[in-house]
Amino acid sequence: MSAVVSPVREPLVTGSKTYHQITEDICAPTERMPGFSFMLGMLFSLLMLGFGAFCMVWTIWKGIGSWDLNRTIGWGWDITNFVWWVGIGHAGTLISAILLLFRQKWRTGVNRAAEAMTIFAVMCAAVFPGIHMGRIWVSFFIFPYPNTRGPLWVNFNSPLLWDVFAISTYFTVSLLFWYTGLVPDLATVRDRASGMRKKIYSIASFGWTGAAKHWSRWESLSLILAGMATPLVLSVHTIVSFDFATSVIPGWHTTIFPPYFVAGAIFSGFAMVQTLMLIARKVLKLEDYITIAHIESMNKVILLTGTIVGVAYLTELFIAWYSGYVYEQFAFYNRAVGIYWWSYLAMMSCNVLSPQIFWFKKARRSVVITFIMSILVNIGMWFERFVIIATTLARDYLPSSWSYYSPTWVEVGDYIFTFGLFFTLFLIFTRVAPVVAIAEIKSILKSGGDQYVGFEAERKKKEALESGEYASQH
Repeated sequence: MSAVVSPVREPLVTGSKTYHQITEDICAPTERMPGFSFMLGMLFSLLMLGFGAFCMVWTIWKGIGSWDLNRTIGWGWDITNFVWWVGIGHAGTLISAILLLFRQKWRTGVNRAAEAMTIFAVMCAAVFPGIHMGRIWVSFFIFPYPNTRGPLWVNFNSPLLWDVFAISTYFTVSLLFWYTGLVPDLATVRDRASGMRKKIYSIASFGWTGAAKHWSRWESLSLILAGMATPLVLSVHTIVSFDFATSVIPGWHTTIFPPYFVAGAIFSGFAMVQTLMLIARKVLKLEDYITIAHIESMNKVILLTGTIVGVAYLTELFIAWYSGYVYEQFAFYNRAVGIYWWSYLAMMSCNVLSPQIFWFKKARRSVVITFIMSILVNIGMWFERFVIIATTLARDYLPSSWSYYSPTWVEVGDYIFTFGLFFTLFLIFTRVAPVVAIAEIKSILKSGGDQYVGFEAERKKKEALESGEYASQH
C-alpha cells in the first residue's frame, strides 16, 4: 500500500545544495573576472552617468531657469523624480525589517539586493531637492545648526525640512542594517581571498570570526535595527506626502495621501526589486537561491499594494464628487480628461489594471510576465507622481496663468544622471559583495532546501521507505 504524500511548503533553495556549494555559488561573482554582460551594463551605466553629470553641471551653472518651470508650475520633473526614487527605496527596508520580525523565510533570497537598492535609491532621491534650491552651495541652510549670523534657523514648520530629517534618518538606519547583514558574508569572502583583497575584506568584516558571541550580538543588533526601521517604512513616505497634503491646493489637500503614498512606495519598490533580481538571477546564475517561490511571494505583495493604490485612486474620485467642492472636482476632472489625460491613462493602466494579472498563478510564476509587469508598475508609479504634481499646478484659480508643462533636455538629463548613478553603484555592489545573504540562506537550508522539503523530498523519502533504507538511516 503506497503512502499518502501531503502537500508541503515549496522549497526556497533548489539544486540539493550543500553548505559548501552555497558558499561557492554565491561568492563566485565576487571572485571571477567580470563577464561581457557586466561590462556592457557598466559601460551603459557610465554613459548615462556622464551625460547626466553634464546636465547637472549645466543646471548648477545656469540655474533652474534651464528647466521649463514657470510662474504656475514651480515643481516639475525634479520633485516628481524625488518622490519616485524615495518610493523605490521602500521595499528594501520592508523586506529586511518587517519580514525579519515576522520570520518570513522567503525574504532571505532577495533581502540583500533590496537593502542595497534602498541605499542607492535614497542617494538618487537626495540629488533633486539639492539642485531644486537653485543655489546648491547654500544647501547647508536646510540643516538646523547654530550660527554666528543671528537667529537664522530653518523653518521647522516646513514639510520640506521634515523630509530632510525623515530621509536622513531612513538612510542612516538602512545603511547600518545593510552593512550589519553583510559582515558575516564579507568574512566568508575574506577567508577565501589572498593578498591585498584579503586585507581589504578583513577591514570590512571588522574581525568577524564566527564565534557564538559574535552571532549572538549580530542577531541582537539585527533585531534592534529592524525594530527601528519598521516605523520608518511608514513615516518616511508619510512625511513626503505631507509636502502635498499640508498645502491648500485642490487635489493635494487630502488626508488619504499618507497611507496611499506608503502603499504606492511599497508597490513601486517591490517592482524595482523584481526588475533587478530577475536580471541578477539570470546573469549571476542564482536561480537556485532566487527561486520561482520568491518571485511568486513578491508578486503577491505587488498585487496587494497595487489593489490598495487602486482603491485610493477611486476614493479620491469619490470624495471629490461627494464633497461638492467645485475646485476639487475640477482638479480631478482635469486629471482624467484634461490636457494631461494621457498621463492619467498611463497611471491607471499600469498601476491598477495591469497588476490584476497576478490573480492567476501561472502569471505570478512566470519570469517573463513578472519582468514586464515590474517595468510597467514603475512606469505607472512615475506617472502617478507626475499627475499629482504637473496636472494640479498647470491649472490654478486664474485661467490667465494656465500653462502646459513639458521638461527640457536638461531636466531629462538630470533624471538620466540618477539612473546612471543607481545602476553603476548596483553593478559595483554585485562585484564586491555577495548579492544573496550566504549566512541567511544557510540558516534556512534544513527547513527550505529541496532535499529536505517539497514533493521531491517526499518522493525520495517514499522510495527509501519502500526499499527499507529509511529505517536504517534514521
